[in-house]
Amino acid sequence: MKKFFKYFLFSLLLLVILVPAIFLGPFWYRVQYFEPNPSEGYHAGFFVYVSPKAKSASEQGHTVTFLIQPNNSGTNSDDPEVHRKDAWWMSFGRHYLADDLGVVLLIPAFVRPAQDWEIYTHALDRDVLTTDREDLARLDLQLLAMIESARNKLEKERIETREKVLIQGYSASGMFANRFTVLHPDKVLAVAAGSPGGWPIAPVISYNDSVLTYPAGIADLEELTGEPFNKEAWNQVQQLIYMGKLDDNDSLDFTDGWEKEHAAVVDTLFGTDPLSRWDDIQMLCQQAGANAEFLLVDGIGHDRKALQQYSTQFFRKILATN
Repeated sequence: MKKFFKYFLFSLLLLVILVPAIFLGPFWYRVQYFEPNPSEGYHAGFFVYVSPKAKSASEQGHTVTFLIQPNNSGTNSDDPEVHRKDAWWMSFGRHYLADDLGVVLLIPAFVRPAQDWEIYTHALDRDVLTTDREDLARLDLQLLAMIESARNKLEKERIETREKVLIQGYSASGMFANRFTVLHPDKVLAVAAGSPGGWPIAPVISYNDSVLTYPAGIADLEELTGEPFNKEAWNQVQQLIYMGKLDDNDSLDFTDGWEKEHAAVVDTLFGTDPLSRWDDIQMLCQQAGANAEFLLVDGIGHDRKALQQYSTQFFRKILATN
């Protein structure tokens, strides 16, 4: 009986060791963590995962593509480790998508602060463009620096990456993806923004005599960033903006993501909920010449997993033709 009990414990211990190793092993082998490096332009760490297809394609002399997934922990914390752990799990969860698409996945671990909670970093809100906090300022530029650092590292491993990236996000990270594309359209091949906060940024300065400042529109983009809106480059970006038809998640109701006066302008002009504004933002984008598909999915609320397939299918088409 004692011998059986020892064998049982040994077998149980073996399972405890082997199951995680089998489950996580391939991911652990392929993922890399880059420490924060202010001297290179980024104050947060980030993860890079090279999918097997991307590795194989590079070995055959092909250039591979980055898929950027902004992090969205859903938690305010001044502890970088909280966001690093969340970004790790996000990297693990999205690595299946990277395997499917044959891309290099990059996920930043940007802090969403507790002390300065109004700076909604994970949504790339207005405060990110105006804050004096160096570690949280201009996360769009910090992300570009991360991409460049990863590109240089991969180049040393004989993995060549194309200049333009894919970027996707949902909810707050969908807002980040949408806004990053407006700020840097020349760096983006395609963007999939799911449920981007109830209002994707409008590519216009004003509407019905009301000025639309960032992130409602682009009126003060040059004042905030030093660069004007590059409409020509933005119109070349292939975009998917999608949402569940039952989704009532509205970032305009919260002051961490919006200044009250800016949210009030959007509410007054376009409606007080995401669905009521849908036709208007689609019209504004189409009038501006956007290469954008707007997709409303019946029977779905604010549910990323239920809608991920549409982003995946979109990127498959992009990669098949580019």
